[in-house]
Amino acid sequence: MQDIGSIFIETLFGFLCLFIITKVLGKSQIRQLTAFDFISALVLGELVGNALFDDEVGVTQIGFAVLLWGFLLYITEWMTQKFKRTRSLLEGRPSIIIHSGKLQREVMAKAKLDVNQLLHLLRSKDVFSIRDVAYAILETDGTVSVLKTSHAQTPTRLDLNLNPEDVRLSMALINDGEIIKDNLKEINQDQAWLENELKIQNVDSYKDVFYAEYKRGEVLFVQTM
Repeated sequence: MQDIGSIFIETLFGFLCLFIITKVLGKSQIRQLTAFDFISALVLGELVGNALFDDEVGVTQIGFAVLLWGFLLYITEWMTQKFKRTRSLLEGRPSIIIHSGKLQREVMAKAKLDVNQLLHLLRSKDVFSIRDVAYAILETDGTVSVLKTSHAQTPTRLDLNLNPEDVRLSMALINDGEIIKDNLKEINQDQAWLENELKIQNVDSYKDVFYAEYKRGEVLFVQTM
């Protein structure tokens, strides 16, 4: 069992090591952290945290582990700054997931991003319909940058006085070849109606649809596989 004195010294030493490494590596906003940066921060914290409560680990071991990990992080950052070709490998690169209003299914699959996750990210940008997006880019930190279509730009003052009943929310009816029956029921329609709407757009089966979105008063938004 470690005494209070040794815990105090090791904690203080670990704090100073982390503080120095943070200053050397430079500042970065939390929202700008890449996946690698996030994991690195967790590992660095675990190295110090676990070492503090291990009776067999002293100040020397803590310092060595933290400084070695910090050195590796510094080399990684230096390489991304010095050699541009390493940036895509070490930091990743932004991916266009919506291009000219069309979902890029292969890009989304490569990024391990499904439609539900995309809709969540879009809602965080005050976008509630994919048809309102001209371009969407998945950044290296996992956030999405959105360029809205011209008709979905910031409303004027007159638009702000709309009656709540006039607000038309979009609802996904088909996601990756599967009908979302709860949403279909919500708009008081059935599968027969949906299949008829698809036939109007020359789509034979809902299983061929990657994404379909309903908005009251507008044509069904459909994108096939």
